Amino acid sequence: MSFPNHRSGAPGCSGTCCLQVQNLGLTLQDQVILRNINFHLHCGEIVALIGPNGAGKTSLFHSILGHMSHSGEIRFEPAGGRPTRPLIGYVPQSPQFDSGDPISVLDFFTAAISRWPVFLPIRKRHRDRVLACLHRVQGEALIDKRLGTLSGGELQRVLLALALEPLPQILILDEPLSGVDVEGEYQLLSMLQEIRTRYDLSILFSTHDFSTLPQYADRVILLQQEILKMGPPREVLSSKEFHAAFHLQAPQEGGWSP
Repeated sequence: MSFPNHRSGAPGCSGTCCLQVQNLGLTLQDQVILRNINFHLHCGEIVALIGPNGAGKTSLFHSILGHMSHSGEIRFEPAGGRPTRPLIGYVPQSPQFDSGDPISVLDFFTAAISRWPVFLPIRKRHRDRVLACLHRVQGEALIDKRLGTLSGGELQRVLLALALEPLPQILILDEPLSGVDVEGEYQLLSMLQEIRTRYDLSILFSTHDFSTLPQYADRVILLQQEILKMGPPREVLSSKEFHAAFHLQAPQEGGWSP
């Protein structure tokens, strides 16, 4: 399913599609996790969610996914249609697999997308379907590898391929660059750019790697229980709010200071 691009971030989304988060709040055991969260995620847009540890990033993701009760409103408005529940693909923070685990990528994928018992020989039609899914992330060569032997970047490709089956309208990734080397980071981010262009879906991801954001993100949301700053990457990364949130030195000309 494809929708028109709309990346202006301007108020009002008439005639376009977007996910609208309005006045979202989350309290757990009398502790405020999130408060007064307001933003729109437009189709075809890549938005990075940043913030210190404990800022509420994963909790916001789980609220959008419908896994946590919250106040406020989350709704998806397709282009020219009535508000509905979007199809969301989700990639959690990378799970750990034992290097001796015999489960292969094919076994893992087949168990996730079909009812076929993986202890039986996997049929060709299931293998072909898995290959088609892995093709979306250029990961066909991984199909017979054991999960425990995959590098961080390879595992992210597999999880991303799984999140894209079936094709979602929104893709959420929780720290996809964690445990991935520098080359793998650029490959993964370039792949996300290609995926959003090919399928015109929205991408929301969290990260602690800020150096790549000006090149790959349309907007950045700085979160610390509430939204401290939102806008183009360079604007957010050079803001006083960013430096205060991460206890950095005062902004210097040309960007942030370590």
